Amino acid sequence: MRGYTARMADAPAYRIWPPVALGVPLIAGLAITASAGDPIALPETISRTVGVFLLVAFALWNGWALWLMARHDTALLPGGSTSKILDRGPFRVSRNPLYLGLIALDVGIALLWPSFWALALVPIGVVALWWGAIAPEERYLSAKFGPEYDDYRARVRRWL
Repeated sequence: MRGYTARMADAPAYRIWPPVALGVPLIAGLAITASAGDPIALPETISRTVGVFLLVAFALWNGWALWLMARHDTALLPGGSTSKILDRGPFRVSRNPLYLGLIALDVGIALLWPSFWALALVPIGVVALWWGAIAPEERYLSAKFGPEYDDYRARVRRWL
């Protein structure tokens, strides 16, 4: 039991689990569209094209990031223990490539639905993601890796 407790402490103290932070506003927006309609109709051809592009980009981008994480034996699910700072692949251009991918997924779903309200609520999900997951995760990584994480943080932007 003692080893279990030590492992649990070696993880970010999230306020909100990342898929929930982004998923709740998305579902709320889809529900508002389904029940009350949208005040503005999204252009169908553009919405579908951009929506499909974002879903494909999400699958490739997040797949690449997860493959690297698995290859380097670090936690795949949000909230797990991080074993090393990854600085290649998508982690070379974003400190949060999986969250960036989830945002693209949200926007893609909102466009494919189409739902003006789901699209309009994406910024609320991003703020919830930052407050609930990214800020605690950055504190965790800074405490765990110290100067190595500080150097990575200075080289790589949070988003792009």
